[in-house]
Amino acid sequence: MTFQNILLEQPEVGIHLLTLNRPKALNALNSLTLDELAQAAAQIAADEAARVLLVTGAGDKAFVAGADIAEMQNYTPEQARAFSEKGMRVMHALEALPVPVIALVNGYALGGGCELAMACDWILASDNAVFGQPEVALGIPPGFGGTQRLTRRVGRAMALELLTTARQIKADEALRIGLANHVYPTAELKVRGLEMARTIAAKGPVAVSLAKQAVQCGQSLDLASACELETNVFARAFATRDQKEGMRAFLEKRAAKFLGK
Repeated sequence: MTFQNILLEQPEVGIHLLTLNRPKALNALNSLTLDELAQAAAQIAADEAARVLLVTGAGDKAFVAGADIAEMQNYTPEQARAFSEKGMRVMHALEALPVPVIALVNGYALGGGCELAMACDWILASDNAVFGQPEVALGIPPGFGGTQRLTRRVGRAMALELLTTARQIKADEALRIGLANHVYPTAELKVRGLEMARTIAAKGPVAVSLAKQAVQCGQSLDLASACELETNVFARAFATRDQKEGMRAFLEKRAAKFLGK
């Protein structure tokens, strides 16, 4: 599939790399880009060999600097609702992928860019990364899930501070408050992302997918119900060839050769 505003590559078996590719616009999210992100997510969801998705931005200035303000400026409330709903569908689609999705945040991740990064399962940041939800400075609140995902990442008080002041934070603070998992020198970011992707791809893919499913579904449940969910996915794993191979390989003291079923 050919895209105009994104690149979708497979640098290694099982590892997909999605690059937002509007560097002159700092990779801002316009309607076409959102449409292409939705198509890419569907393509990866349909790929049984997919193990990990890495998401990054083209150029050295921005992951995604935000939604496209020039496009939004004259929206009616009805058009704004449709744009928000489209963005929400894209974020949900990335979040719902059965494989881990890792954001490689290089440079600015503001507004819709921060929301895109938070729709990924976790964030690896370059040391020049800058995060923020500056929408209130434009007279609007976030519209792609920022109020909800930021709160779940960093807690209510910190989220409200960032949302209402429009304060931008650097990579070290993002790491400290739990928004980013790791910070690396800019030149090493993609290499480190690929290293982590390889580590995940070498594990049992069904187990990885079930673990992600349990975390995502369980976070909205009470503890007892969430633990019951875990028991169910644990039991399901024992119907797979991956479980047989993984445990046999452990006992035979060799590397497992997982098939993904």
